[in-house]
Amino acid sequence: MSPTVIEIIAAALFLIALVHTFSTRFFERLAHKRPEHAGLFHLLGEVEVVFGFWAMVLVLAIFGLQGLEEATHYIDSRNFTEPMFVFAIMVVAATRPILQTATAGMLFIGRTIPVSGAGGFTFTVLCIGPLLGSFITEPAAMTLCALILSAQIFTKNISLRLKYAVLGVLFVNISIGGTLTPFAAPPVLMVAGHWGWDLAFMIQNFGWKAALAIFVNALAVTYFFRGELGGLAKIESVKEDDPVPTTLTAVHLLFLTGIVFFAHHPAVFFGLFLFFLGVAHAYERYQNRLILREGLLVAFFLAGLVVLGGLQHWWLQPLLMAMSSGQVFWGATALTAVTDNAALTYLGSLVEGLSDEFKYSLVAGAVTGGGLTIIANAPNPAGIAILREHFDDQTVHPLWLFVAALPPTLVAAMAFTLL
Repeated sequence: MSPTVIEIIAAALFLIALVHTFSTRFFERLAHKRPEHAGLFHLLGEVEVVFGFWAMVLVLAIFGLQGLEEATHYIDSRNFTEPMFVFAIMVVAATRPILQTATAGMLFIGRTIPVSGAGGFTFTVLCIGPLLGSFITEPAAMTLCALILSAQIFTKNISLRLKYAVLGVLFVNISIGGTLTPFAAPPVLMVAGHWGWDLAFMIQNFGWKAALAIFVNALAVTYFFRGELGGLAKIESVKEDDPVPTTLTAVHLLFLTGIVFFAHHPAVFFGLFLFFLGVAHAYERYQNRLILREGLLVAFFLAGLVVLGGLQHWWLQPLLMAMSSGQVFWGATALTAVTDNAALTYLGSLVEGLSDEFKYSLVAGAVTGGGLTIIANAPNPAGIAILREHFDDQTVHPLWLFVAALPPTLVAAMAFTLL
């Protein structure tokens, strides 16, 4: 396949964006050294801005080379349902009634685990939380887990090593935790309907393996850091000065359920979201600050990935299709680290006549590699947006995230290839 000039430019900009994600700390340091331009450098240091910024450059390039009509047509041809959904579900899942309910559930389970300190609670969040992703969707599970960990664990005086270890396990477990059902994980959703993968198929071929890997990963991080976690005060309960009425909590859960149920109908779920904002404003007394800014930044990141990623098929698809069924698992795992895993499985769904083994390996590899980088899985930017304030310079270093996510990724790989 001979790429067009625009496709070559898009590939170059995609590469630049990848390099930029590894350079956000550089821009943060520039902001301190050059205060006269601190606002610009802080903006370029926001990891969620990176792909949106370079997507804008791509659109300007299309405009300059092909005209306004072509640039507008390309934007109109992209599907922005996922960024819109992630924004809506992040804001709703982060509200005090939802967060209070989820935290209470985690505490109830965590208290039954006979370990000292905060080890049992951390294990519960990293094990049960990702499995919720199969039912309330991965972005909602990521938002809840990240907020709970932020409030109950990361605010404590824990080491940077533990922070990265927990983040790596969280990202990997969320990525594979949505595979119990055919509608919660974006890479599964892209192919489930086309390939006829129903609930029974997902549980039999993916779900139980993912659940086992999630358990092992959560157990491993709490075991290896048992000394540090054991030194933290045991989390018995979370005091609420102004408890949320049960009826209001039920209303929030209904909104969350409705948005998840209509996740593929943006006009419906966004209408529900706007209605929810009205209810949240009416009962401000029972709300924390809505994470509108964080949600918008994550949506901007994902929208930029949609725009830039839409012109990468000319090299991605031939690369995938050149692999055998045995090679595609590791190929998809590696490619997922530098592309969105849903984009990989979508490209696979366009090819007819694939063997069942190839289909399984492609999807299994895509979800296995979903924790290695911020762009590997759609919910990852949400986790970064919530937890990065606890890291040096409020920046999660991509290399240390990759290193931390590698062991749980290998555990997931063994589960999907050996079991």
